[in-house]
Amino acid sequence: MKNYFFAFMLVIGLQSFAQNKTIASGEKLVYTASYNMSGILTDIAQVKMETSEVKTSKSTLLRLKCTAATFKKWDNFFKIRDLYESYVNPKTLTPYLYKRDISEGGYYKFMQYKFSHKTNTVQSNRKKKRGDGTIWETNKTLKLSPSTKDLVTTLYSIRNMDIHKANPGDQQNLTVLFDNEETVISVRYVSKETISTNIGRKECYKLAISMLNGNVLKGSNSNLIWLTADQNKIPVYAKFKIPVGNGELKIDSASGLKY
Repeated sequence: MKNYFFAFMLVIGLQSFAQNKTIASGEKLVYTASYNMSGILTDIAQVKMETSEVKTSKSTLLRLKCTAATFKKWDNFFKIRDLYESYVNPKTLTPYLYKRDISEGGYYKFMQYKFSHKTNTVQSNRKKKRGDGTIWETNKTLKLSPSTKDLVTTLYSIRNMDIHKANPGDQQNLTVLFDNEETVISVRYVSKETISTNIGRKECYKLAISMLNGNVLKGSNSNLIWLTADQNKIPVYAKFKIPVGNGELKIDSASGLKY
């Protein structure tokens, strides 16, 4: 289950665009993550997505933070404490620094990317825990395509898509950097659909997501996401299928929205 939260993120995160018209500092989205256990869809974790302003000596950045934690009653079964975050330009969502710190059932990994957009390169730092508990570390310089972004940046940038201009069946391939490899994701607009959620009944854009060079997500129509068909375009519901099972993500609350 070590790719569990990554599957959630892939179902939600899709695209990066030139201007940020949707994401503001102070936004907080809270979700319940469910997993199919022995044929029963069971609530096992809370997922949070939060934004905040960070001032440095040279500029003001927007911190995009995503966390996942199993509910305490499941910690003895499979404890998850995951952090994904990216520091970006608040106007363009261009990433400068990305961090991933995950602890899932005894499995530990840390990843950090420092972006250099002038050279289209990333300085990568990776740490993993060996079986004896010691940590080994590797550092690499990666050459990227100009459009490749980290997972968290794409997670938020999708909401700047002009989905209202799309027709059912329209499809686009996108590239995300994950575990030092560029992963190609295919995104297809399905339709508009109105669904009931914990924050009310919402008209939504329904999207289907699949991977072209990976095995985290299974099937071309098994991974779906519903974004509110308004100016905020927040993800309110998602369904996913991975090699070890399937699950859902349902929104619990949304605050600090721009509109």
